[in-house]
Amino acid sequence: LELKRMSVSREHRGHGLAQALCREVLSFARARGYSAVVLSTSMVQVAAQRLYEGQGFRRVGASYPSLLGTLLNFQIFHYRCELGGGT
Repeated sequence: LELKRMSVSREHRGHGLAQALCREVLSFARARGYSAVVLSTSMVQVAAQRLYEGQGFRRVGASYPSLLGTLLNFQIFHYRCELGGGT
């Protein structure tokens, strides 16, 4: 299962909503037999990286989104959370 574009508005940050949403995605995926959840986030989204790593995601790679990204050394980090068994 791929998690795409999860966001919490600024006025609602800091209340655990992102953690709850992430737990819900992992629970949803497990209940449907997925073996893992994958996602990507940019190198500048440090809070997102901490959130995902705290939820059990591990960084499995990095890539550059474009030639300009390569020139600017702007990377996209790829994460995976193994759920055990399933699809």
